[in-house]
Amino acid sequence: MNTPHGTTAGTAGRPAAPPGAPPSGPSGPSGTFPSGPAALRPGPFQRSVRFPRAARDTATVEVVVPVYNEERALPGCLRTLHARLRDELPYPWRITVADNASTDRTLEVARELADELPGVGVVHLDRKGKGVALRTVWGASDADIVAYMDVDLSTGLDGLLPLIAPLANGHSDLAIGSRLAPGARTLRGLRREFVSRSYNALIRLTHGVRFSDGQCGFKAARTEVLRPLLELTRDEGFFFDTELLLLADHNGLRVHEVAVDWVEDLDTRVNLVGTAVGDIRGLWRVARLKAAGGAVAELPPRPGPKAEHPDAVVAERGGRGALTWELSCFIAIGIASTAGHALLYWLLRTWWPPLVANLVAQTVLTLANTEANRRLTFRGSATGLVRAHVGAGLLFVFGYLLTVGAVLGFRQVADDPTLAAEALVLAAACVVVTVVRFLVLKLAVFARRRPKAAGPPS
Repeated sequence: MNTPHGTTAGTAGRPAAPPGAPPSGPSGPSGTFPSGPAALRPGPFQRSVRFPRAARDTATVEVVVPVYNEERALPGCLRTLHARLRDELPYPWRITVADNASTDRTLEVARELADELPGVGVVHLDRKGKGVALRTVWGASDADIVAYMDVDLSTGLDGLLPLIAPLANGHSDLAIGSRLAPGARTLRGLRREFVSRSYNALIRLTHGVRFSDGQCGFKAARTEVLRPLLELTRDEGFFFDTELLLLADHNGLRVHEVAVDWVEDLDTRVNLVGTAVGDIRGLWRVARLKAAGGAVAELPPRPGPKAEHPDAVVAERGGRGALTWELSCFIAIGIASTAGHALLYWLLRTWWPPLVANLVAQTVLTLANTEANRRLTFRGSATGLVRAHVGAGLLFVFGYLLTVGAVLGFRQVADDPTLAAEALVLAAACVVVTVVRFLVLKLAVFARRRPKAAGPPS
């Protein structure tokens, strides 16, 4: 059960600053979070009874539970979650309930539970929206790792430690629960299954990302890399999850997926139709942001990979090694594309005239060629699917004009040209197009746009 879409944000997070001090926290949709009053009762970090002597420098974890009119579900959620964290989590932890302007007794119930359960805090926001709640509390948190889960606990809590562990040791930047990853087990209705799979397929199709589930209510992140992303987020409702992951993928962050057990709770506040419309608008907005170059975050530097064995013989990174890889992949893909283009053209010429056959053949092979180069040749680039195919579309126009000119010119000068001869001329023209494509793709479309570093972490 998540909160519905909202329109504004409140302040929350750390204890109130002294009078006259500037508000802390990341920028929101309007630049900063409003400075209006917010009822804040942060809970102290707790330690598991199984790990009472955890090292002082162990990563701290804050789990946020956003709620809107959840007076019935909240007690069971907090007592269950609190018991699991107390008994099993080997990191100092606390729970924060983010109340999104509830109109029932949710806030009162949350405060009663905070008095009862050590380590539970309450944040009251005067505006609705899951995105508002998470951006506010996460952005102001002093924990090393922040997480959230839905109040209905649809996601099995056995996945919480696998979610946190790769963040605590620095291996990953974000971690997400996935209902669609291999090994995940779900119990949900056919409609929700269809909507979930269709939406995630749309994300992968439009943005070319590799994560499998953008909206499972079970996520965590390292705070130091999360804050720069929060400054770029704009959504205040359910699309916040997807927006955050799209920005993380665009900036080259490492996202860890955990296959989870998930059981649908039919008592939900989610409006599927309204959420779907908002999600589609959000996908378009983020695609435009990425194309305009506005989705690059100022991230803290991350050490590159290094050999563990002290006597390892390591290949050179970058320079000639990178260029060799790019040329090798591009040539292999180019050879396959050229052969495929000529073959498809030859087959289509059985039914269609040269212009139509070449147009169809080049369209199909251009799409396949661009995607292969994006995933293999220039895999280190942050260029997304939309920008890649827009750039390839311009190259397509150039390639089509050149190949058409070559075929028509050959037919003008040759006496009784055969289809096989036409295909050979077309293949030669494709070689020229391939060389031009490599230069333009490498230097412009897939230029390595590394995020600007924010400097060494303090």
